[in-house]
Amino acid sequence: MGGCVGRRSGMDGQGSGRISTRSKKRGGRNEPLKKERPKWKSEYPMTEGQLRSKRDEFWDTAPAFDGRKEIWDALRAAALAAECNDQGLAQAIVDGACITLPHGSLTESYDELGNRYQLPAYTLAPPTNLITETSGESKASESTQKQAQPSPCRREFQLRVRLSTGKDVRLTASMADAVSALKKQLEELEGIDASRQRWFFSGKLLTDKTRLQDAKIQTDFVVQVIVNMNAPVQLQRDVE
Repeated sequence: MGGCVGRRSGMDGQGSGRISTRSKKRGGRNEPLKKERPKWKSEYPMTEGQLRSKRDEFWDTAPAFDGRKEIWDALRAAALAAECNDQGLAQAIVDGACITLPHGSLTESYDELGNRYQLPAYTLAPPTNLITETSGESKASESTQKQAQPSPCRREFQLRVRLSTGKDVRLTASMADAVSALKKQLEELEGIDASRQRWFFSGKLLTDKTRLQDAKIQTDFVVQVIVNMNAPVQLQRDVE
């Protein structure tokens, strides 16, 4: 499934387009992944939900533009880990997939067959004009929600989680479920120890005590799960 990914003529500075072209592998040049992330500004102020939708659209369609799906999956996992400041995990994912970074950035990379991959800036970092709630508004909103809904709904639905291996798994969940319980369910289904699972949604690490309703995860959303296959991961705990 040869080929590489380039840019479509007329694309904007955010790198929102891509086409398939043939490219030769960069001879032997491979830089360590740098911590610096690209800075970019959206044409219009963008909310976190709009950014998430834009990213999901790219990752869901990227394999159709040639290249190898397992490499796209590895790049997605590495981008997520890097955005969460887990540089070590991001580098391990890149090395494990035999991905070459000629400039030390995920914006351009090559697989071992010489296929070229390009990631737009919005997959690696939020825009400078991202719209977020102020802390006061956020706390007031959370307080209002807790008062209005003292007892979370137990209505169950199928939650889709996407593993860093590229596999999608559906779990039986409710909005009241905590991530820790869902980790155990995933462990029972796939044999992946809960200590090796790191759950992310909208670029944020989900702690064990986080409930789906707290993270505003809905039925049709996809939760990313990075699996550390080498050693148990020391998970962040919610001390509240």
